[in-house]
Amino acid sequence: MTSENLHETATELRLATFRLARRLRAVRAVDSRNTAMSDAQLAVLAALRAHGRHSLTALADRERVTAPTMSSLVTGLEEQGYATRIPDDQDRRRVHVEITPSGEAIVAETFERRTQLLMAEITELHLTEDELRILHEASILMRKLAEL
Repeated sequence: MTSENLHETATELRLATFRLARRLRAVRAVDSRNTAMSDAQLAVLAALRAHGRHSLTALADRERVTAPTMSSLVTGLEEQGYATRIPDDQDRRRVHVEITPSGEAIVAETFERRTQLLMAEITELHLTEDELRILHEASILMRKLAEL
């Protein structure tokens, strides 16, 4: 692939990803107080749901934010009942963060709503089986990029 082709591909991917992400972020679960969860808070809960208990530092590293930012996010999640801090057994200065059942539920509901939106939009396109296969393969490659 030439440098020019790579640039064009990266540009198209960036534009498509940004537009799709913006639409998906608009779809959220709403808690009992009718307040939507922020993207950053949802990302923290999703990480806890997928990877289990983390220290604040490890969670900040995983989400690529500073420790003070993560502490603030976790405090907000704790106040809403979506996460809890658990003292370390060996080192009382260190705390771990864990998702609560309420946090699990709001992440699951948000993810399901977003999946349903994508399913509806893909159905609207009337893609062929080959196009669906290509889209699936592209999604695997996009995940690899996202996990760098």
